[in-house]
Amino acid sequence: MTKADFLRARSPEAKAAREAVILAAAARLATESGVREVTVTAIADEVGMHKSAMLRYFETREDIFLRLAATAWHDWSADVRGRLEPVTPCPDVRSREWDRAAWSIASALAQSLVARPLFCDLLAHTPLNLERNVSTDIVRTFKSGAIAEVEKISAALCAITPFDTEQARAVVTTATSMAGALWQMAAPGTQLRAFYEADPELSHSIVDVEPRLTDLLSALLTGYATRATRPGREQGTPRGQE
Repeated sequence: MTKADFLRARSPEAKAAREAVILAAAARLATESGVREVTVTAIADEVGMHKSAMLRYFETREDIFLRLAATAWHDWSADVRGRLEPVTPCPDVRSREWDRAAWSIASALAQSLVARPLFCDLLAHTPLNLERNVSTDIVRTFKSGAIAEVEKISAALCAITPFDTEQARAVVTTATSMAGALWQMAAPGTQLRAFYEADPELSHSIVDVEPRLTDLLSALLTGYATRATRPGREQGTPRGQE
């Protein structure tokens, strides 16, 4: 799309098309070099616009990436809920069947996140800076959408585990927060990762996100399941108050 195309477009449909092109360009650049490296100028150059003209459609650089994060939340939610559907509920958390179910759930969460590198990157940047340079209306819209997706996944987890809603939410939020942190530590495709891989003394610094995340989530799932089925404990009772 050329600068002339942007200048001529005035209808709501054309505005939406412009926004889609800008978002696609930002996603492409961030996937190639990471969210932190992408500037407003780089996005504007990618779509053939002047920076000031592009900012008529989005408040800031952070607004662009927060919009991408909102879409990523929706897409990830649909994918992970599809992955959880085949998991068979297992009421006996002390059985081998539960161990397999917990591992299947943890794997579904981890695999679905790692399959979305840009989402993992955005998860780390969202609380650090993306929510801090936009209007409160934009933050509210983003948060409402993300919370709605967390609730959908939590409901899917409650259907196949003994968890209450609070525990299920905690699993989802732990999965996403750890995915964001581990992705930054893994530094895939960067010179830092190449440096770690080339130096045997620093090999312990290499983070393989999917198995690490799967292991952590499996342990969390088993811990919550044991607590949820503890005799004499009512669902929703905080630890230490049962």
